[in-house]
Amino acid sequence: MSHRKQTPIIRPNAIILGVATVFACSAFVGARVQQTQGFQRNTKVKRVGGSVSQLYNDTCAKCHGDNAQGGGGGTKSLLTVDKFDQKWDRPFFDATRNGVPDAGMEAYGETMSDEEIWALIVHIRELQNKTLRSETAPKPVADVYSTKYYKYRVETVLKEDKSLKTPWCIDWLPDGKMLVNYRPGIMGVVVKGKLIGQVEGLPESTELGQGGLMEVAVHPEYKINGWIYLSIADPKSDAKRQAFTRYVRGKLKFEGSKITWTDQQDIFKMPEENYNGSEIHFGGKIVFDHKGHIFFSTGERGNGPLAQRLDKPNGKVWRLNEDGTVPSDNPFVNTPGALPGIWSYGHRNPQGITMDNNGEIWDTEHAPRGGDELNHIVKGSNYGWPVITFGINYNDSSLSVPWPTDDQHFKMPILRWLPSCATSGLKIANSKVFPLWKGDLIAGGLAGRNVDRVRVNGETIIEKETLSWGLGRVRDLAFGPDGYLYITLNEPDRIVRMVPVK
Repeated sequence: MSHRKQTPIIRPNAIILGVATVFACSAFVGARVQQTQGFQRNTKVKRVGGSVSQLYNDTCAKCHGDNAQGGGGGTKSLLTVDKFDQKWDRPFFDATRNGVPDAGMEAYGETMSDEEIWALIVHIRELQNKTLRSETAPKPVADVYSTKYYKYRVETVLKEDKSLKTPWCIDWLPDGKMLVNYRPGIMGVVVKGKLIGQVEGLPESTELGQGGLMEVAVHPEYKINGWIYLSIADPKSDAKRQAFTRYVRGKLKFEGSKITWTDQQDIFKMPEENYNGSEIHFGGKIVFDHKGHIFFSTGERGNGPLAQRLDKPNGKVWRLNEDGTVPSDNPFVNTPGALPGIWSYGHRNPQGITMDNNGEIWDTEHAPRGGDELNHIVKGSNYGWPVITFGINYNDSSLSVPWPTDDQHFKMPILRWLPSCATSGLKIANSKVFPLWKGDLIAGGLAGRNVDRVRVNGETIIEKETLSWGLGRVRDLAFGPDGYLYITLNEPDRIVRMVPVK
């Protein structure tokens, strides 16, 4: 994958739809849609507020059915795997906005804003998901799941423990000890599925909604330097219910049954004027680039507009030297007022980050209701939040349109999950146990309770399949020393692994 020149990248505006089968309120027909030279947004809002669900029921259900199953007026069902593909996002939108005269479908752009029209598409995606989710996910037969390349069993590695809640992340020491971070502020050390101790002396963290003790990342050269990196929701010194994401590194000292955190150093800590009491969007993921740098994420902490500001730490992916200093070739080191550690911006809540076999950085991040993203993280790029998004508001009202106008310099996601799966955890597959997955991206979802495999060529999706669905809320993913895929689950709180079956 070639590395792009380091300037903000414009998301593609000209979309060739060609001869596309798109939906119409009176028929589902083929329509010729010409290439446009740019997305010129219809900014005149015709309606104010209101439920997207009610809008669908009032305007679309009479032909497409209450659940998009088709029927009235001869319309075909939208509940097919092909029509669920993201390639139909723009054709669906354009057909609704501009109409399909040959099919008797009127142009709803005359009575709805673009934001409302996109919200209708999101609602249709939600209806599709209700029917198709169970059809597209693997189901166990005699405890064996079948996917495209492998059959596997799910083995429990660490059972639910009522005294240890919300496991957030796992990693391994070279001797095979597994480190498990629990969000309330506990790091457990596990050997052969047994908790042998808890680490003393960890930095103070606060369990504030989604935040707490989060990432644990063992340095790739741990045998040489002994470093372990953590992300935490760092409490404000005079207000423990206010926090911001902080990154530290330290070492573990083993003395019999006593395990102690020592030699702590700050890697990333913002001035406390940036702390707030929001319970959402901490980010908190780390990846090493094997060149002396770390990449890590901070969520926008519930304040979306700050993600667009280079003088604020909210909603960013960062690149620092492993000791916390700023590399001289970062994109904004010479930008007046900018925080020099920023690598990219315009993010909402990146809870997955990894590096592929070509040295490219990828993240997964939460959108609002609909539109979670897989992003290729390119130096200096702006990912658009909160100006544009594939999602809508949680209260079932319209929010935005996902395509930028000609003057907006945003980088598009490679993949969007719609409905949202609450992406959490992202790893590159290089396991000798799963060689046919080599180089694929493995992504988890909390609300979606899913594990997905995504194969890309450059920035083109080649394959996407669901490997697992319904085991629990997928908090994190990791390939263990044994090559198996480990899955950290919440509800129930346990750790399992995928073991291939011949």
